[in-house]
Amino acid sequence: MELKEFFPFWKTLTPDQQARMTASARAYTAKKGEVLHRGQADCLGLVCVQSGVLRAYTISDEGREITLYRLYQRDVCLFSASCAMRAVDFDIFIEADQESLLWIIPPEVYRQLMEQSAPAANFTNELMAGHFSDVMWLLDQVLNKKLDARLAAFLLEAADRENSDSLSLTHEAVAGELGSAREVISRMMKYLQSEGMVAVSRGCVQLVDRAALEQLAGDSLR
Repeated sequence: MELKEFFPFWKTLTPDQQARMTASARAYTAKKGEVLHRGQADCLGLVCVQSGVLRAYTISDEGREITLYRLYQRDVCLFSASCAMRAVDFDIFIEADQESLLWIIPPEVYRQLMEQSAPAANFTNELMAGHFSDVMWLLDQVLNKKLDARLAAFLLEAADRENSDSLSLTHEAVAGELGSAREVISRMMKYLQSEGMVAVSRGCVQLVDRAALEQLAGDSLR
């Protein structure tokens, strides 16, 4: 996938700007589970997902993770270039959910492009707004939705993502996704199993009754 396919404003750039973007971009293969960006401590650069899946998450003061959103093929990861964004002053971590092929553009190159190109700046603002919309949706879920509904929605979305109703998941990993405690997730899994919605074994969750899970999830499904 060519770099220009990620940027709808590409044709508005000068030949010199296009050449600098192309020359500075490097291809990188991230292994599953690799943490690419560790909040403000890092400034990897703008990441463009050629294939694979990235997970953006944050960590509370107590060390509890919660997934904010995921990035798929053709998505652009803005927060990995946080040092180029003056308004970004909080920690977001980026991890490869599966082996992923990426383009990485140095932050100083993209920052200069935003200063020179109004379409590039507008694209960046729209991207930022989209990410914050995802975060606000998640905040509403955490504050206003029951955990059993969020868990059902997560399992259904994970099954769709993996194209399988058999999921290799630990309770600790699910807790990290939902910002909960492992013990709470274990109790919820037992409840879903007692209701015949899932079958749980060590490191594995089998979706048994998708219709019941969908009903439970309600508007927690995106």
